[in-house]
Amino acid sequence: MMTKKTPLAVSGTAQGILAGICIALGGTVYLSCDNKYVGAVLFCVALLTICFFGFSLYTGKIGLIVENHKKKDIAVLLTGLLGNTIACVLFGLLAGAGVPKMVEAAAAVCTAKLTQTAGQTFIRGIFCGILMYIAVWVYQKKNSIVGILFAIPVFILSGFEHSIADMYYFALARIFTLESAVYIVLVVLGNTAGSLIIPLLMKLKTE
Repeated sequence: MMTKKTPLAVSGTAQGILAGICIALGGTVYLSCDNKYVGAVLFCVALLTICFFGFSLYTGKIGLIVENHKKKDIAVLLTGLLGNTIACVLFGLLAGAGVPKMVEAAAAVCTAKLTQTAGQTFIRGIFCGILMYIAVWVYQKKNSIVGILFAIPVFILSGFEHSIADMYYFALARIFTLESAVYIVLVVLGNTAGSLIIPLLMKLKTE
């Protein structure tokens, strides 16, 4: 019996939603920890789960587009980003309703983020993108979680910006403004640029 194939847009969005849920879990445990070092390490549960299950996280996939850039790959990337956004907004609102004290913690984090200049936000996004690419590349190519266990705490403790996690924090804080939207766009662009640096330069090296 032939089975009907799931449309690519639906599949990509669903995988993106699942990845977004994982990021929401990571963001929640980070905000819940009084010790920022412990919180940074525990955030790794997000990317570990995403990689183990093969969910679609924009910041984990964008750097891979250099090697695989067919229309299908780009469609999966963009629908995944849509799913990431949907999940982070929805679960940010749910987490705030379930654990009200988290709203105050997220608001403090987001208020501090909005004091950054556009250039600072973009640059912090670049550095996070580099580390995200390293984490995923090491997992995929070396079959090792070492990259995840080090790269994630490094970007968090360094104050670098992860666009999907930031979406969750802003939703949890109930901050939906033009300023916050511009902030997220800048981080997405920074993450994108950072994730492309290593694969593009390596590609030039081999050509």
